[in-house]
Amino acid sequence: MTEDVSRSPNPIDVHVGRRVRQRRKAMGVTQERLADDLGLTFQQVQKYERGANRVSASKLYEIAVALQTSTEYFFEGLADPASLKEGGGDAEPASEKFVNAFLMSSEGLELAELFSRLKNPRLRKRIVELVRSMVEDEA
Repeated sequence: MTEDVSRSPNPIDVHVGRRVRQRRKAMGVTQERLADDLGLTFQQVQKYERGANRVSASKLYEIAVALQTSTEYFFEGLADPASLKEGGGDAEPASEKFVNAFLMSSEGLELAELFSRLKNPRLRKRIVELVRSMVEDEA
């Protein structure tokens, strides 16, 4: 019997990969630099970030050291395994998938980073209203 090679990655591997990418980008680290720090090729880092390759526990620890964070960071947003019933639930709620997809884009990450630096609440509200009106104009 042959194994189905078109299987999609495990949702937890995808989640961990997204978190690696988010942290790397937030730290201003390139895939090449992270790969060098870990003794890998940048293609291997790309595969980790897409969830195409599973990150081992030891490699995840090395990634956490390189990106100056805890290993727990990579699992934030996942349901607590102790709270999951057998056969229960999606590892990632739909709203979180949307947020993660947004933050996976370079524009989304930059927009979120810049927006969070705005201190004036009125200005932040005006920007949200501007984007909302732009979306409504496209509809």
